[in-house]
Amino acid sequence: QVHLVESGGGLVQPGGSLRLSCAASGSIFTINSMGWYRQAPGRERELISAVTKDGKIDYQDSVRGRFTISRDNTKNMVYLQMNNLKPEDTAVYTCFSCDLEGRCVYWGQGTQVTVSS
Repeated sequence: QVHLVESGGGLVQPGGSLRLSCAASGSIFTINSMGWYRQAPGRERELISAVTKDGKIDYQDSVRGRFTISRDNTKNMVYLQMNNLKPEDTAVYTCFSCDLEGRCVYWGQGTQVTVSS
C-alpha cells in the first residue's frame, strides 16, 4: 500500500505562485508514475500533470508553460510548481500514484488552491 500526503496549498493572488508537495510512503517500490489531478466545484476531475519513474512528463494544455512537475526519487517526493496562477486554477489538487501495470489506485487527501484577489 502507498500513502500520499500533499502540502503547499493556500490562497494566492492572480499571477502569483505556489508549490505543492506530495510525500509518498509505504510500498514505494511499486510506484511508477506520480502526478496531480485537480477538481473545481461543479467540474469534473482533470489530470494536470504526471511524471514517470524515469522522468517522462505530461501536462494538460491549460497549464503547460505555467506549471512544472518534478520528482525526487531519493526522497519519494513529487512537486508541482505553479506560476502565473489564474482564478480558473482554483481547485482541490490531489496527488496520485500508479504502479508498473498502470493501476492508479493511491490518492492523497487533497490540498485546496484558491486564486483570488
